[in-house]
Amino acid sequence: MIKYLRMLGFNADNDLFAENSWYFRNALVRANYKNVPQGIDYSPIFLERFFRNLLLGENHPLLNREMHLDWKEPSSTPASTPSSSPASSQNQFETDNENVIRLMKALGYEKLSVKELMARVGLKDRMNFMEYSLNPAINTGFVRMLYPESPKHPRQKYLLTVKGIGWYNSQT
Repeated sequence: MIKYLRMLGFNADNDLFAENSWYFRNALVRANYKNVPQGIDYSPIFLERFFRNLLLGENHPLLNREMHLDWKEPSSTPASTPSSSPASSQNQFETDNENVIRLMKALGYEKLSVKELMARVGLKDRMNFMEYSLNPAINTGFVRMLYPESPKHPRQKYLLTVKGIGWYNSQT
């Protein structure tokens, strides 16, 4: 799968597969399982969530319990409604934040640590770099952590998401 995704131009690695191997296996089963007498039909939604996390950098929870045939989603009422709706007319690859743009240009297709990124963009103050460049890039979905479950991982690196790669490709 990774080889195929790379052939299509995606920068996929084995991390998400390794961390969620049981979920991925069960998602494949649910996407191909049908039992007409019991009223069970194919359900590709779990595979879609997995690949949206992998390719688009989204953060859908990958929970095996949701794939159980008798699982019922908890009913809850949202505490508040969103104050604004997403702008569907805006290009999702656009950003006007110069710091994020400079960071993405420096990052390219590589996986770099904070120190390496700071050196590439020519900054020395780590706190300012984190606040004005790296965190906004992560929050807008252009950059992701190599180890998102452990932000202070000793070998933490950062790389472009699919959205970031789309922006990067449109600039080069």
